[in-house]
Amino acid sequence: MTTDSRRIKKNRGVSMDRRKFLSGCAACVGYAATCGMITPGLLAAKRQGNGKPKIRLVFCEADNAIPIWPNIGYDFGARRKQMTELLTAGAPGLEFSSSRIVDNPEQLDKVLEQDTEVDGYVICVQGLGWENDIVQLSSTGKPTLLVDNLFGGSGKFLLEINRIMNSGQPVDWVSSSNDRDIIASARHFELLKEGQTPAEVAAMFREERGKRTPTEADWTCKSDPVAAVNFDTALKRLKETKILVVGNGWGGDDFRKAAQEVMGVQLVPVTFEEIASAYDQADKKAARASADTWIDQAEKIIDVDRGEIERSAAMYVGMKKLMDEHGARGISINCLDGFYNGHLKAYPCLGFCQLNNDGSVGGCESDQISALTMATMSALTGRPGYISDPVIDTSKNAIIYAHCVAMTKPFGPEGISNAYHILTHSEDRKGASMRSLLPVGYMTTTLEIDPVSRQVLMHQAKSIGNNPSDMACRTKLEAVVKGDLEKLTEGWSMGWHRVTFYGDLKEQMTELCDRLELELIEEA
Repeated sequence: MTTDSRRIKKNRGVSMDRRKFLSGCAACVGYAATCGMITPGLLAAKRQGNGKPKIRLVFCEADNAIPIWPNIGYDFGARRKQMTELLTAGAPGLEFSSSRIVDNPEQLDKVLEQDTEVDGYVICVQGLGWENDIVQLSSTGKPTLLVDNLFGGSGKFLLEINRIMNSGQPVDWVSSSNDRDIIASARHFELLKEGQTPAEVAAMFREERGKRTPTEADWTCKSDPVAAVNFDTALKRLKETKILVVGNGWGGDDFRKAAQEVMGVQLVPVTFEEIASAYDQADKKAARASADTWIDQAEKIIDVDRGEIERSAAMYVGMKKLMDEHGARGISINCLDGFYNGHLKAYPCLGFCQLNNDGSVGGCESDQISALTMATMSALTGRPGYISDPVIDTSKNAIIYAHCVAMTKPFGPEGISNAYHILTHSEDRKGASMRSLLPVGYMTTTLEIDPVSRQVLMHQAKSIGNNPSDMACRTKLEAVVKGDLEKLTEGWSMGWHRVTFYGDLKEQMTELCDRLELELIEEA
């Protein structure tokens, strides 16, 4: 998860200043090389007696003293050293130098000032430094390999990859849990000394990635029949659905208006003061009872004491009380800003899990589009959804849905429960959150429903495992994408979040879109 204020930050506009001028000059050199006027190999040979193409590793990082992906205290230096050693040993035909950018535009300016010294770039998106302008870094006109550090810079990578790949620049990417995939692509920089153009080198990055992405998969899934939908009943229920939104909801009033007009769902703004008061007034006996249940049913509890779990239970009781007062079926809270700024005394993660298990909606980060998606599919199928920050892993042709909470009853309140662990919240290593070990071997359907654009994004994937990485969010459901992973990645839009549901729900979504005159977009 990431803070609302950081996630929705727009790309910085850059006027025609020194930085843009330098980038423009670099693009001119790249264009000249593409047209055959100047070959990159000739440029390298003039500069270096050994004839090796010179490649700059740009490590785009974040301040590890603050809670952000991968997590507070993450050792960026160790990963930087590992990447440098891997590439130096794995691509001996190249000469590497490195630069580091830590969420600071001035540092990027200094990298671009040295553009004439190198023949290409490997841009390593190490963490969620939202001010690290990877679009600008990818616009030099020189062959550029963009590399995501999985569970580190994945949000920045996914939110910018569409713009980067549509820019016409000689860029391609690697997002893989297998570091050998990075080395295999990087070796193609050696083609520069043979006179290959930046565009031809980038094409080889792409070809290499394609060869190393699995194309075969067993699409036999475990039996999971979804109950027939009575659309008239479901749509009536939606029109009676109210979701509380605590803190600033993404999309604001315009989104709330569209949600009610198009879907019938009422999103009701609520202040932090109201949820804080509900927490303070929570029935302590009821909170202890919920804490007892969560503790007894947990497979593991790691670095979280009973007092913290009781505080989470008091937050759950307070959320329920607030929902009852408003006649609401769900609640979405700007939890990170609320916790970091002292409005909340406990994370709502465990309470969100309980709400979703019970057929209500517990939504992260006051993400109104995802809360609406959860409410809609709950009305249609009776199944809860799982909000996540997705991560791409081409080595498995997979997407990983990561967040610090998920349901443990993915098939609905009357369905089976899966195991879970209680841990600290990942980014700051505080509070209590959850690792839900979700079932494998099932078809899933992942969605975002936007009533403003009247569009629905959808892709499907077969669940294959729960990633154990300690980086980033606690729950990490891995799933093989049904369709084109490259298309899914490069066409990413509508924010980072997605909501995943168990079941093959394509038929239900098709009919819903027909009835409500929504456009269904199959992302993969």
